[in-house]
Amino acid sequence: MRATEALHHQGQSLWLDNITRDLLETGTLGQYIAELSVTGLTSNPTIFDQAIKNSSSYDAVIQKKSSEGKSGEELFFELALDDLTRAADLFRPIWDRTHGVDGWVSLEVSPLLAHDTASTLAAATGLHARAGRPNLFIKIPGTKEGLPAIEEATFAGIPINVTLLFSREQYLAAADAFLRGIERRIATGRDPEVGSVASVFISRWDAAVKDRVPAALRNQLGIAIAKRTYQAYRTLLGSPRWQRVFNAGARPQRLLWASTGTKDPSAPDVLYVKALAAPFTVNTMPESTLKALADHGSLGDVLPADGGDSEEVLARFAQVGIDVDALANQLQADGAKAFVNSWRELMEVIAAKSVRLARAS
Repeated sequence: MRATEALHHQGQSLWLDNITRDLLETGTLGQYIAELSVTGLTSNPTIFDQAIKNSSSYDAVIQKKSSEGKSGEELFFELALDDLTRAADLFRPIWDRTHGVDGWVSLEVSPLLAHDTASTLAAATGLHARAGRPNLFIKIPGTKEGLPAIEEATFAGIPINVTLLFSREQYLAAADAFLRGIERRIATGRDPEVGSVASVFISRWDAAVKDRVPAALRNQLGIAIAKRTYQAYRTLLGSPRWQRVFNAGARPQRLLWASTGTKDPSAPDVLYVKALAAPFTVNTMPESTLKALADHGSLGDVLPADGGDSEEVLARFAQVGIDVDALANQLQADGAKAFVNSWRELMEVIAAKSVRLARAS
């Protein structure tokens, strides 16, 4: 049994953190679903930037849409929705079979809106309506301004992937926003079954401290943060507040591990996948990590529900001067800025391609 299948049998969903038109056109995504136990997909501005910049597969559509007067964000979302609705249709049998537990794809609102609650909510509502697929998450960052939009979108029945979470505290704030939306639906007699995942980023922790800690502590911080967050997740799922909404028909918001590709070339390429196997969670991984797991990956023990040695490990980081609370806030701010930079580059790539293709026609 491949490690990808074994991980799935342990109760963790494997999602692909990538989308390109080539993956769809060549049947590669379908192959990953059939052979590597992939049951969902995530995207972000950086992924689309690379996909459009490094492929000619979008050129014909860009040329056509540009000739119709479309440009910028309007043109991009047409390209993205085309890819993601096709992917959603591939995953739809899984979504149907699991009754909405799995089989999701994700599309992010413009990262320029990360600190604008009202515009984020409006964008999420519009994109979900345009997609017309029940198994499409709209990604909203779990920033201070994003949390009210998450609550309102959940209350409106829009499935949300809460992104850019880096710590237990940020996760708990996002889970609270989701729960408030669900509780309001129950109070007003609406169906409380609204899908959601909360995405906690892992590898960026280790990249941020690699030059600030002794060699013995490298590549341990992200895993320790994940273990601490998993303990909070499992505790929350068993709390009276969550049990009440489950009893009313609500669906749990699943914890998702994001940024699980190994950034340190000296570390194992499946480091975070092996360390973060955990029931009732999702691991969305880059294509290279998925292939490595299928080719030579092995699994260890599942993540302990009590957080294991996370607090002991985090205490060692505190001893060498790492303030994880401050770093979590910095990583979230930096992550939002990085997506903005990718977004602006993406807009520039689309604009340049539109001009070049128009001249060539």
